[in-house]
Amino acid sequence: MTPTLPRLFRPGPPVSSRPPRAVAERHGVPGGGAVMLRLSAGDRITLLNDEGGQRAELATATPDGRPADLLDRAADRPALGLQAALSSGEASLRRLAAGIARRGIDPGALRAVTLFGAASPAGDRADLTATAPGWLIVCAPAAPMTPEGHDTASPLTVHILRADPAHALRHDLPDPLADPVLDLRVASATAQAYLIRAGEYLQVIDVDGRQCTDFQCFDARKLDRGLQHPLDVTTTRTILGHSYASPGLHAKYYDQDMVPLVEVVQDSCGRHDAFALACSAKYYDDIGYPGHANCSDNFNAALAPHGVDPRKGWMAANFFFNTAIDHAGVLIADEPWSRPGDYVLMRALTDIVCVSSACPDDTSPANGWAPSDIHIRSYAATQSFQRASAWRPMPDSPPIMTRQTAFHDDFAALTRDFVDYKGFWLPATFPNSSPEEEYRACRTGVAFMDLSALRKFEVTGPDAEALLQWVLTRDVGRLGTGQVVYSAMCHPHGGMIDDGTLFRMGPDRFRWIGGSDFGGEWLRQQAAELGLQAMVRGSTDQLHNLAIQGPKSRDLMAGLVWTAPQQTAIPELGWFRWTPGRIGGPDGVPVVVSRTGYTGELGYELFCHPRDGRAVFAALTEAGRDFGLVPMGLAALDLLRIEAGLIFADHEFTDQTDPFEAGIGFTVPLKTKPDDFMGREALIRRKAHPRIKLTGLVIDSRIPAVHGDPLYLGRARVGQITSAMWSPLLGQQIALAQVDVTHSDPDTRLEVGQLDGLQRRLPARVTAFPHYDPTKERARA
Repeated sequence: MTPTLPRLFRPGPPVSSRPPRAVAERHGVPGGGAVMLRLSAGDRITLLNDEGGQRAELATATPDGRPADLLDRAADRPALGLQAALSSGEASLRRLAAGIARRGIDPGALRAVTLFGAASPAGDRADLTATAPGWLIVCAPAAPMTPEGHDTASPLTVHILRADPAHALRHDLPDPLADPVLDLRVASATAQAYLIRAGEYLQVIDVDGRQCTDFQCFDARKLDRGLQHPLDVTTTRTILGHSYASPGLHAKYYDQDMVPLVEVVQDSCGRHDAFALACSAKYYDDIGYPGHANCSDNFNAALAPHGVDPRKGWMAANFFFNTAIDHAGVLIADEPWSRPGDYVLMRALTDIVCVSSACPDDTSPANGWAPSDIHIRSYAATQSFQRASAWRPMPDSPPIMTRQTAFHDDFAALTRDFVDYKGFWLPATFPNSSPEEEYRACRTGVAFMDLSALRKFEVTGPDAEALLQWVLTRDVGRLGTGQVVYSAMCHPHGGMIDDGTLFRMGPDRFRWIGGSDFGGEWLRQQAAELGLQAMVRGSTDQLHNLAIQGPKSRDLMAGLVWTAPQQTAIPELGWFRWTPGRIGGPDGVPVVVSRTGYTGELGYELFCHPRDGRAVFAALTEAGRDFGLVPMGLAALDLLRIEAGLIFADHEFTDQTDPFEAGIGFTVPLKTKPDDFMGREALIRRKAHPRIKLTGLVIDSRIPAVHGDPLYLGRARVGQITSAMWSPLLGQQIALAQVDVTHSDPDTRLEVGQLDGLQRRLPARVTAFPHYDPTKERARA
């Protein structure tokens, strides 16, 4: 007989397992943009000025579109900011304008409640209440920022606490992306089949959020011939070289004959399962729910009229299904990441018969424990939609769709190979060229590339210097106006947040340029905690930039950029300095030029407002004809920066790596900086007791080493490769590596372990780095 173990008595009612979630709806308003929301009487609205200094306009209209005061604060002026935003022509605002027109609202007749101003601090808030039902339009108006100015367009956040708690369970469908051809609701626990013509766009929408849907399709002409060849995920993975264990969407989906059926154009969620079957009767039978509705049987019923034979389990693209494979190789699932209104937009590459389900699973977190509806829309082939996918700047941020830089259309005329780099489309390679050719052009002539995805932050106010002196490792007090300094930014434990460059724009004005969105948030947090009078506002979307790099860059830039007599001329501009200028003479396009770069060569960065991007690109390429100017992509940049010993986030450093371990200990002047700074005590300890050191490696093999490859001394693992390349200039494979300090001396012999670390070893030797131009004479030239 099995003994019964007594259970401790727990007094009181049970505690919910669901982690607390915000009751209020959250809506983001991008700087310079606007959103429209439905209101009910009694709804409480809280408006947050996320970064400070941003004006807000709130305009309201009745349900039938007539201008009216529907808030407990009267409108005080015409909605001029909204009218200017709607006339800007930006894609998302064009859709908003269409939605406003669809509801019969005349923007020119609207009056607005104006809130906040240039002096509003970060986190400033306003609370209002809706007095009647209708429409609320919230705008964050902004004028274009000059490259040497700081009047940024920053975001607002709207929280709405609904007067009717049941409203949280009901969600309006988002406005169509264009005039729909098909408008089809797939009710919870069912499936629907439908036909999409070649070239048409198909939008699969999660109506209430956290609801997965399986998608399958067939070539309609093949079905007419009796060939039942559905979308095949294994074929798709194989053709596209996609990892089985990596949730996400493929660019295209193929059938078993390797014929492409659909291509993904937009994805507002960013997290999907791409490797599981649609749920089947067997799944529910085996867990004790015989007869439970399932997607495979629902597919069978919906596809039967199209002559498709039933299957026990259907392969499918599983949209909004949040699964992964854990470290032990086990398939695990959790609640979807999708929010109400999230969608996947695809384009049909041939006539296709499609089927979509609204998954009925209420036995697991797959649908947030509350299965709901899916909605299908299609749009005409004559429509045009920008390719985009969701990007979250920080884990708790609302997703942002991939953006195009000011130079995108011009680069798109030169290449189709773009990659999504931190929410921006940037060129990776160019046809009839190669990364090695672009690399050589930069080393011997001049090349240019798009670096607009760098994160820029304007730090202003009487305490701006004090804030930066505390948050950055460098001695900011020694920085003069017109100077630039490279610095690290650290957590209290010494781990790095980011590296970047700091521009001193004036006595109380600075510009921080790094790779991390959290860098700006960290600066704001520290300013608030310390009570410093400093404002930190993002200017990434108001300041796009090209890098012009190579030995001929000075001569090219000298003829391109005009500078006023009181400003430093381009030929005189020193290393790590900046100057304002214009392209096209005294009345030309305003720009900022810095003598900085990420290649190890003499070079410059050219900053402008996005509205001037086309003019800047045209002037640069025209001036560059005489110098053999070559466009360069991210693949070539990686070769250049590794050879020059320049570090990259998530390769040479993470939040567990300090600047000494990342090879940039020179940015931490522990002995000479007169003021304390974030992480100083930890960095003193870590410098005195180092664990690892960033070193160079020379690898005596043509077999490529890659990021993460382990380094061995015999059977002992003593480090790992952080970045590696074949150096065309040096004629050998080189790498940057984190090595245990015990074995980090130059000329130490190590081995790169591959396969299981033992079956293949590549001989390597520790060297100093940079491998190329170690004294940086070329960049200083």
